[in-house]
Amino acid sequence: VQLVESGGGFVQPGGSLRLSCAASGFSFDDHTIGWFRQAPGKEREIVTAISGSGSNLYYGDFVKGRFTISRDDAKNTVYLQMSSLKPEDTAVYYCGAHISIASMPLATMTPTYWGQGTQVTVSS
Repeated sequence: VQLVESGGGFVQPGGSLRLSCAASGFSFDDHTIGWFRQAPGKEREIVTAISGSGSNLYYGDFVKGRFTISRDDAKNTVYLQMSSLKPEDTAVYYCGAHISIASMPLATMTPTYWGQGTQVTVSS
């Protein structure tokens, strides 16, 4: 099982980045995928998640209207399009996967599998 994030980097406030999470080794379309982030000195928090079917989405209040999650099951990849980035978005971003369960709220998903993370730095 492998989740590999990419696309992180350095961007100025107001800028955009697109993160990718490439998955392998498990049944991708049966799994909910979430993006999480951890800033220095803070706990890891969920940013957004998408169900296996793609029909259910969750966004943290702090990213609504700025970030968009999507998935391409043909490529076993989930994307996080981030716009209007702020310095407080600076963190290591991780993707995580958990088998989709209809009764499981996306906001409280606890991944079975994790990627290694990609650094996003927003600074002028």
